[in-house]
Amino acid sequence: MSHPIFLPGRRIGLCAAALLISTSLLLGGCAAGPSADAKAAETKDEKKVDAVPVEVAVASHRAVAASYTGTAALEPRAESQVVAKTSGVALAVLVEEGQRVTAGQPLVRLDPDRARLAVAQSEAQMRKLENNYQRAQKLVGQQMVSASDVDQLRYDLENMRAQYRLATLELSYTTVVAPISGVIASRSIKTGNFVQINTPIFRIVDNSQLEATLNVPERELATLRAGQPVVLSADALPGKRFTGTVDRIAPVVDSGSGTFRVVSAFNGTEHALQPGMFGRIRIDYDQRADALVVPRLALLDDGEPAVFRVREGKVARVPVKLGYAEGPWVEIRDGLAAGDQIVTAGKVALRDGTAVQVIADPKANPKAKPAAVTAAAKPAYKAGSQQ
Repeated sequence: MSHPIFLPGRRIGLCAAALLISTSLLLGGCAAGPSADAKAAETKDEKKVDAVPVEVAVASHRAVAASYTGTAALEPRAESQVVAKTSGVALAVLVEEGQRVTAGQPLVRLDPDRARLAVAQSEAQMRKLENNYQRAQKLVGQQMVSASDVDQLRYDLENMRAQYRLATLELSYTTVVAPISGVIASRSIKTGNFVQINTPIFRIVDNSQLEATLNVPERELATLRAGQPVVLSADALPGKRFTGTVDRIAPVVDSGSGTFRVVSAFNGTEHALQPGMFGRIRIDYDQRADALVVPRLALLDDGEPAVFRVREGKVARVPVKLGYAEGPWVEIRDGLAAGDQIVTAGKVALRDGTAVQVIADPKANPKAKPAAVTAAAKPAYKAGSQQ
């Protein structure tokens, strides 16, 4: 019986050659497929990178006002620190904090006994000198009294009359009265206290008219004048706006700060405004009823005023001439037309001629939300069929 003979070296060589050919064919086939797909993906990515997503706004007409804004604390038109003009014990305090008083109204009554005695003493001496002077005038004609003695009596009488008036004035000071009309802002005296002369005992503020003082740069000197409307918003009264007028403007500019004082007046009796409140003030000195405006966000921060205008899917850098600015809006006096689309977000990646893709604002497209709801209500709808 014969058996086949196998040569080990030849069999191993044939197997290695077959394996090498199969691996080459597999590698060649795999390399060809992914290469085409990668090129297609790169082409799509390049197209996506070329179109930069941006947000836009439309240049439109609206009213815009030119104004100067600043902050200041409200102050009363008149304010008085009431002091005691004489010493004494407070027998009665007639007013309290928050009470409105009028000029000349009694506030405190001090002990008047000492002042009354001083008045009586000076009055008695004055009457004595008056009698002596009248007697001397009768005797001078009979040459029984010299003319110099009569003159001395007259001078003494005038001096005593002045002392009497001074004592009477001191007596009147025992009743402390309000120097101005207003509201008692503070009281630092109680019944029974001994009050020293020149001691502050009351503070009265006249809040019928309040003022706010702004230190305005000198470049605004030609635009502001008395009588212009003023709008005030107080931090203590959120959501409320109060109107007033420019009351007076300082005629000189401070050389140290380069500013001048502008005082605005507000009616304190008709509003809830109080002295000391901190307010934000806006003085409107001009207004345009139909100005072409764009958002401030659209302006470029690279030197001269300019914006990116969108036309046919590309942007162009357009220099503009600015006008008044109010809030988030700025007036465009030259360079744009109504209806132009202006880039407001995404400006950093843009250059002149860059292709852009405008991102739709959901608020501007009321149909977007119902469409999404309809699609969500159909679970059988295939997302891949929507283009």
